[in-house]
Amino acid sequence: MDFFLSITYALVEVEKMKLTIRKRTLGTIPLLEVVPKEKRNQTLPLIIYYHGWQSAKELNLTQARHLAHEGFRVILPDAANHGERKQPISKIPSLTFWQSIHTNLMEFGYILHHFQKMGLAGDEIGVGGISMGGITTCALLTHHPEIKAAACVMGSPKPLAYRERIVHHATTAGRYFPDDYRDLLDWVPKYDLSLHPETIAGRPLFFWHGQQDHVVPYDDVVEFVEEHPEKANIQFIDENEGHLVKVETMEKVVTFFTAHLRT
Repeated sequence: MDFFLSITYALVEVEKMKLTIRKRTLGTIPLLEVVPKEKRNQTLPLIIYYHGWQSAKELNLTQARHLAHEGFRVILPDAANHGERKQPISKIPSLTFWQSIHTNLMEFGYILHHFQKMGLAGDEIGVGGISMGGITTCALLTHHPEIKAAACVMGSPKPLAYRERIVHHATTAGRYFPDDYRDLLDWVPKYDLSLHPETIAGRPLFFWHGQQDHVVPYDDVVEFVEEHPEKANIQFIDENEGHLVKVETMEKVVTFFTAHLRT
C-alpha cells in the first residue's frame, strides 16, 4: 500500500511541476513568459529577469524554469539590440551597451503595467538579472519602490564607476570617443544605486559574484556591500568563479526569491 501511495504522491508532484512557456510580443518587446501550467491564468508574484550583454532571453530559460516551479510568473524580455531585436554593435565604444540598459529601464514599467492590467500580476514584484541584466536590476531599484525584492548576479550597483572604466580603456586604446560622452550619459548617476542607497529602503537585495570575474568587476560589489554593513537586507555570496552562472547559483536565486516574495 505504501508503495502505491508513494507512486501517487510522485505523480501529483510531477503534475505540479508542469510549466507553460509562452512566447509573446508586447509592443515591440519580444519576451518569454514561464509560468506553472495550472496557474497560468491566475494572479501570481511576477519576476522580470534580464539577460546579459550579447545574450538573449532564451539563455535565461533554465533560471526561469527553476523559479516558475516555485509558483512565480517569470518574464524574460529581449533587451534592445539583443535576441530578436539584434542590431550591429556601434563602433562608438559602449553606445550599444548603454542604449540597451537605458531601454530596459524605459520598458520595465510598460511590461509590469501590462501584466497587472491583465490581472496576471499583483503587488508581489521581483526583478533580477545577470551581468548587464544585473546592472539593470540595481538601476531599477533607484526609481521603482514597487519592486519588493531584487537579485543581481554578476552585475554592478556602480554603473558610474563602470562608465568611467570604459572611458579609461577606450582612451588608452586610442579609440574614438565623443567629447560630450559624460553629458550624453548624464542619466547614469541618477540610476547609480551606490549613489542613492537610501532607495533600497530595506528591500531584500541579493548579490552573487565570481571572485575571478574580469568582465564586470567583483570589487565594485564588494565595496558596495562593505560601504553598507548596517543593511541586513543585503545578501552577498561570492565564489571562486569567473563570469559564469552555474545551476547551483540559479538555485541560490530561487531560494532568495522564495524567501522574500509571497507565492
